[in-house]
Formats: sequence, C-alpha cells, structure tokens
Amino acid sequence: MAGLIGLDWGTSSLRAYHFDGLGRIAETRARPWGIRQLPDGGYDAALADITAGWPALPRLACGMVGSRGGWREVPYLDLPADIARLGDALACLRAADGMDVHLVPGLRDPQGPDVMRGEETQLAGALALQPTLAGASSWILPGTHSKWAAVRDGVVTGFRTLMTGELYAVLQRHSILGGNTPAEEDAAAFARGVAAARDSGAAGALSRLFSTRALMLDGVLAPASAPDYLSGLLIGEEFRAALADGLARRDTPLQLIGDAALCERYRRAAALFDIDLPPPVQDAAAHGLWRLAVQGGVVAAIEETRAC
Repeated sequence: MAGLIGLDWGTSSLRAYHFDGLGRIAETRARPWGIRQLPDGGYDAALADITAGWPALPRLACGMVGSRGGWREVPYLDLPADIARLGDALACLRAADGMDVHLVPGLRDPQGPDVMRGEETQLAGALALQPTLAGASSWILPGTHSKWAAVRDGVVTGFRTLMTGELYAVLQRHSILGGNTPAEEDAAAFARGVAAARDSGAAGALSRLFSTRALMLDGVLAPASAPDYLSGLLIGEEFRAALADGLARRDTPLQLIGDAALCERYRRAAALFDIDLPPPVQDAAAHGLWRLAVQGGVVAAIEETRAC
C-alpha cells in the first residue's frame, strides 16, 4: 500500500497524518504527547497509540522529536538551505515495532546564531502550496517563539526568533505589568500597543514596556485592557525590528503560516504598518512532510524506501 505517516512532534503536542499514495490526507489525529510529557512507554508507546489501525507505511517526523532532548538528536543544517538539502539530510531510527522513523533536521542560521525545528517543514509545505513566493518572500510563523524567515529562489537565506509568546506570558504572570483583573478583549488597546512599538524608532519597544503601567496609573488604560495593549506592543515590535534589519521588506511579499486566530492579530498589527497581509497558509506542516518524504526518497517508490 502506498502512502506515508507524517508526524509533527513538538514540545507539547503530537499530530499525526495518514497520507494516501497521492499525498492526500486521509486522516489526522492529535495527542497531548510532546517530548516533555510522553505516556508510559515513551516514544514507542506514543507512536503505537496515535497510529493504531493505520497501515504499515513509511514514517517521517519533524519538530522537537529530533532535538537534543528528543527521541534522537538530528544535527541542524546550516543556511542557506532548500528542500533538496533538507531531503538529503533526513536521519532515521529503528522503532520498537521494527520499522524506521525518518527525522527531518532543523535549520541553523550561523549569522544569529539562531535555530528552528519544525518550522523548516512548514516553510517547505507553504512554498509547495504557494510556489510563486519561492522567488523572493518573507514569512512569519507566530507562536511562543515566533520566527521570521527570508526566502530567495526557493532557499531559506536567513531567519530570526522572537520570543514574543513566552515574553508575554512572563510579563503577564511575573511582572507589575500583569495583574489579577480578568482580561477583556480590547481591539483599541491592542492597536495602541502596536502603534507605540511602531513609533518607538531606534529605541524599540523595550523602552515602551513600562508605558503599560503608566497608562493604567493615568487612568487611560483599564487594567482589563492591559493584556491587549501589551500584546500589541510585543507583536508591533516584531514588525518594527523585522523592517529595521531588512528581514522583511515592503517591496517583497510577506506571508503568514499558523493558527488562524493568532495570525489574525498579526494581520491587524501589519495594517498599522501599512502592510496588507493575506490570510495564513493552512496545513503547511502536513504538506511539508509529504514534500520532504518525496524529496528524501521515503515515498518515491515504496518498494525502494530508504532504510536506516
């Protein structure tokens, strides 16, 4: 039987895709089994559970499963890198069921230095879905650790990680900028935060963080609106910094990948920088897994699939 089992295996969750022989997703499953909270039996048990009842197909996994704290560490691939180099650098291990699990390497930008695991597969999938952007484009992958990546002629040439989501959580829970007042969605407060970052110039949003507290003391910002203001300030800083260092350019297409709700906040922020961001690419990781499996020879011909 032709097909593939793709695994997007991160820090906090595991998602599995059953592809048919044409690369179409036949079924998707998810479990809360990231590399930090595995079930009894570890990786093998998690893999057996999430693929139960599926046919014995070649398997390809991306994400933190290939990190130093994962199932097997796969070395990062230095930039510049394209789909061909990623496919050629696939690693693999032998699972307890006697079958191989192939692993996608992460990417490393020596100029940072900076690293990513999982996002390279999303980029591969997104470029497969939108090949017109392969010539020159920049990509935003929002999240706990947001990534901004530049692509030229189908090659990832650079990227930066901005710890926006994690920094927001830390400030909310462990600083005077947070509080016990329940948050209320406030689009105006979010826009005000974005504008504060945009207008901070060379000083950057770090110089404006305390304005969250000052605006509350002045009675201008309601405590329940402070989270949205802070969110806008941090997301706005992503755009200010990316435009300042050339990672994003106004004359180059900019595209989102990720959760629709979170990406919508980035689209609202982009509008305040006079940037029209299209809706995000969906299911990029799944498409990337299939594309890398084909490129790496994992599913090119089932009878000749790569062995460890």
